Amino acid sequence: MAYRLRPDKPFTAEFRSVAESQLLKAIRLMEDQPDGPHEAVHDARKRFKRVRSLYRLIQPDAKEFRRRENARIRDMARTLAGVRDATALVETVDYLASLADSAEELAALAFASKTLTERRDRIAAEEHDLPAKMEAAVATCHEAIGAIEELELSDDPHKTAKRLAKAWRKQRLRAHGALAACAKHGDAEAYHELRKCGQIYWMHISLLGEIWPSAMLAKQRQAKDLVDLLGHEHDLSVLTGLVNESPELFGNGDTLALMLGAIIARQQALRHEALGKAEDVFADSAETESSLIAILWEKAADTPRRERRAVKVHKGHETHPQETTLREPV
Repeated sequence: MAYRLRPDKPFTAEFRSVAESQLLKAIRLMEDQPDGPHEAVHDARKRFKRVRSLYRLIQPDAKEFRRRENARIRDMARTLAGVRDATALVETVDYLASLADSAEELAALAFASKTLTERRDRIAAEEHDLPAKMEAAVATCHEAIGAIEELELSDDPHKTAKRLAKAWRKQRLRAHGALAACAKHGDAEAYHELRKCGQIYWMHISLLGEIWPSAMLAKQRQAKDLVDLLGHEHDLSVLTGLVNESPELFGNGDTLALMLGAIIARQQALRHEALGKAEDVFADSAETESSLIAILWEKAADTPRRERRAVKVHKGHETHPQETTLREPV
């Protein structure tokens, strides 16, 4: 099933189907490992993020479920982080190398890439318990599916619309707070929070895309561009942390200085560009956008009923334009 909630279907059944579909995909990835165990873990963790974002949408009416199940999946995902995080650092240095300004900077980054690749390989060789961790994660996914089956929510379109609007408003307020913190302080934690808000926003737009497909697709693309920028920024912050903790990994003083210079220059450029995009992505107020989400959901949920009524009118040879004309929401 696609990562999308259909408003013309019972909400609880849709919620269960989407959540279970993502968890089952994660299970298959970890069991089949088509591209090896580490890539399977990486792809499975993406599914876990999608499930956790989905759970945020029902928090207003299922606080305990969301708290418990979010913690279950979050804690399980953390046990699988090791080698993938080390691989991300190699990819970050290679990304910097593709933007190098000089031969000296390129050489310094090549040295760092070699060092971090060796570090990743050591971590992978020492991670003897990965198969057991993946087996435990599969069991946890099955437990999460069992919990989903027991969840009960109101399927009434009006109540569902209110639920979604409350969750949407809370997340938008969080995003506005993160954006303000980035503009005021500009530290790594503020940008990391903004990135998480952007990821959640992108996933929520995907989930509710059918309430206004053309507009939501445009917003999804806009949010994805922001998330990609902030993803690079976050990776550079993580790399900076490792450099500060273990500077001996990165060669002599000149090599280290060249690498830090490349990190700082690129990070500043990414932050400047990301702030401009984030202001566009989160331009509307939390109240305005959450109210619109409620209106659009309820309208989309009501569309099949009105279409059926229009068919009956047509068969009865009556004409009621106000009932038969369905306009795209504005």
